[in-house]
Amino acid sequence: MLDSPFTDLDRPPLSQAALTRALVRPGGLWSDITVVDRTGSTNADLAQAVRDGARQGAVVVAESQFAGRGRLGRTWSAPPRSSLTFSILLSPDPPPQRQGWLPLLVGLATASAVRRVAEVDVRLKWPNDLLIGERKLAGVLAERVDRAVVVGVGLNVSLRAGELPVETATSLVLEGAACADRDPILRAVLREIEAHYREWSEADGDADACGLRAAYLGASATVGRRVRVELPGERVLTGRAAGVDRAGHLVVESGGQEHTLSAGDVVHVRPDGS
Repeated sequence: MLDSPFTDLDRPPLSQAALTRALVRPGGLWSDITVVDRTGSTNADLAQAVRDGARQGAVVVAESQFAGRGRLGRTWSAPPRSSLTFSILLSPDPPPQRQGWLPLLVGLATASAVRRVAEVDVRLKWPNDLLIGERKLAGVLAERVDRAVVVGVGLNVSLRAGELPVETATSLVLEGAACADRDPILRAVLREIEAHYREWSEADGDADACGLRAAYLGASATVGRRVRVELPGERVLTGRAAGVDRAGHLVVESGGQEHTLSAGDVVHVRPDGS
């Protein structure tokens, strides 16, 4: 009985059948929803599914993920059923040069859904973090697999203070969210992703035409801030985040010049320089 997912009543299991009934429908984006008890990485699972012929709209949700990957190969894990850890499979029609918007689109959709359902002020740190204040609530990781894109999301829901992976993280429970039930949150997030993805696809990936860039800028915690960006090759750029360009790249003003960045670890610098 100790191994039952119902042992911790604050962390009930997700129902694959209920999620499928709610989200998989004719003409919709979501084609298959799988809930697994434990896996290494939902992104790795879906990457293999792509090679095995999976189609767009497949979703894998893990109750426990022991080798989740973040940017730069970082790994992380969380207690079972304390987070929403899932990956989605997309086969975008817009040209590859516009597909850099996909992780930003998923981040925006996730933030919008969580803000509405959980009633917390979630903001976006370019390129892939969701913040409450300056604490990380969630991360997004996109990976290209053949002609498809797998996007993974890890969202801290019921983690307690002693369970946080780092001191700079937070969870919905710790932030006093109005809802910390993973089922309605996941449904809201997937529906929001579907809406944004459909609009972006219909605009052939033009982030201005579909309103994606304006919405992203409106939710950004990075643009307008002084930032320090750690770049590949141990280079560091410090300046003011001036915007996000049409391709989803961060524009940083530094030394009288504009630098366009497609990748990098962003640190928000406080007014005192810390």
